[in-house]
Amino acid sequence: MFLERFINYLQFEKRYSPHTVVAYRTDLEQFFAHLTGDGHPPENPADITHHDIRGWMVALMDEDKRSPRSINRKIATLRKYFKFLLQEQLITANPAAKVNTPKIAKNLPVVVEDAKLAIMLNSDIIFDNGFEGMRDKLVIELLFGTGIRLAELLGLKETDFNPYEGTIKVLGKRNKERIIPVNRELALLLADYVALKKNQNFDNNLLTLIVTNKGANAYPKLIYLIVQKYLSYISTQKKRSPHVLRHTFATALLNNGADLNSIKELLGHANLSATQVYTHNSVERLKSIYKLAHPKA
Repeated sequence: MFLERFINYLQFEKRYSPHTVVAYRTDLEQFFAHLTGDGHPPENPADITHHDIRGWMVALMDEDKRSPRSINRKIATLRKYFKFLLQEQLITANPAAKVNTPKIAKNLPVVVEDAKLAIMLNSDIIFDNGFEGMRDKLVIELLFGTGIRLAELLGLKETDFNPYEGTIKVLGKRNKERIIPVNRELALLLADYVALKKNQNFDNNLLTLIVTNKGANAYPKLIYLIVQKYLSYISTQKKRSPHVLRHTFATALLNNGADLNSIKELLGHANLSATQVYTHNSVERLKSIYKLAHPKA
């Protein structure tokens, strides 16, 4: 009962995305399964203690071999859940507040060489002719050319593209809208793709921008497969995901003189600290240039 009230709170009051809501529900059901064995929460949430949460953390680390980042996210879910129960006066203290989470190693964002990416996108032989090839190219161009998230890409509608202004409207986290400019080549590709998509005579005629070969809504695994396929042409690195292209977009902007606040707005970050991680990549690039160019390096 309390779980469903919390889920409704996330959906209708906080207006979290469906993907985020599913993640919260999954984390909580896993925690309750650890406590009760059947996935159902205890009848009285006040019976849950910080010892129970620590025990789950140990199980996640030792038995499930979860990474510190994954564990921290799950504990963050518990903190939010118990904070909600506290607000509803269903408990008198938040047991998750007493739990210390494992430290996360700070890894630099993984990027691909933007010059190689640009060469690939300008190639006449990489992408097949026809609907599938144009769609795949548009996926890569949008992720690299705008820095949007996977969920934002999947949520784009044809009407979100404004060919006269050269912009797209993106619905980001917490249902916050932002307008992102697109370059001329991407604007032309968008217009050509929308026209070609209409000529496919799909049965459903969805307004969703990115669709499958049969006209259905695209899904996360399809986008991952597209990105992995084409990035494998220019990179041997193991991590080849849509988010790598988002990192590449931000790093390219920073390396070419864009200020952090502008990058923050384009990425849809809630605060500047999330954007500052890209400065580390820029510093590493400057160090490598220094070592190569300075006579005393």
